[in-house]
Amino acid sequence: MILSDEIFYKFVKLIYQKAGLYYEYNKKYFVHKRVEKRAEILKMETLKEYYMLLKYSENFLELDKLVNELTVNETYFFRDFPQLQNFAEEVLPIVVRKNILDKKIKIWCAACSTGEEPYTLSIILNEMIDKPEEWEIQILASDINAEVLQSAKIGSYQSRAIRDVPTEYLEKYFTRRRDKYIINLDVKKCIKFKNINLMDEVDMRNINGCDFIFCRNCLIYFDDESRKNVLTSFHESLNPGGFIFLGHSESVGRISSAYNYERIGNTIVYSRHKEQGGQ
Repeated sequence: MILSDEIFYKFVKLIYQKAGLYYEYNKKYFVHKRVEKRAEILKMETLKEYYMLLKYSENFLELDKLVNELTVNETYFFRDFPQLQNFAEEVLPIVVRKNILDKKIKIWCAACSTGEEPYTLSIILNEMIDKPEEWEIQILASDINAEVLQSAKIGSYQSRAIRDVPTEYLEKYFTRRRDKYIINLDVKKCIKFKNINLMDEVDMRNINGCDFIFCRNCLIYFDDESRKNVLTSFHESLNPGGFIFLGHSESVGRISSAYNYERIGNTIVYSRHKEQGGQ
């Protein structure tokens, strides 16, 4: 099927309005293949016909399915290990000391995909916090893609996803069944999965009290305005002094001036100003 430039930009606008994702022209082939796949499943004759269905249908289910196709990204356990090491060894202890009396920690993993990141964070907390069973640990794992969330809830992975997991963690936190590695219950029990669109202001306002927000390798798919809106929402969701972690190619400072930044260990980290009031 042919995707003309005119129809391509119409799809781009529709997807942007739905999910805040913006695709430049150099992503035309990527968009074309995924739009074409959905159109063929529905036995559409042209991509313009498929666009008209999305544009004027009162049922948003098909648009959700297209967004799912566009947001499937490879991830794996302990991705970007140096950043996770900085979190575990330098930043996490700061919050543990601050919260030592109420013994509560809340993390929001805001683009969790198939679950490798929130499960990695759960493993890190189990390893780094003294007597973690005495703490109330909450990890909110969200994604706009409902299909990958279902996979994340199951917690079953092939060898490619666990390739960077240290051997001792693999033995301690996973159960092997044939060619699959299953996450153990003590890793899963603190995690709640939820379908959240980062451009949905209502959903975003309902999340607060976070000590940490991880949103790695997600904002690269947004334009500047959407990035700023999301970071503003994240700022409101953080506790005073709470930290945000983005991907290595993303920068809080270039997008928003609302955050405090400081060097902790060998890394620049961003946080909500401590002097601001609580939620």
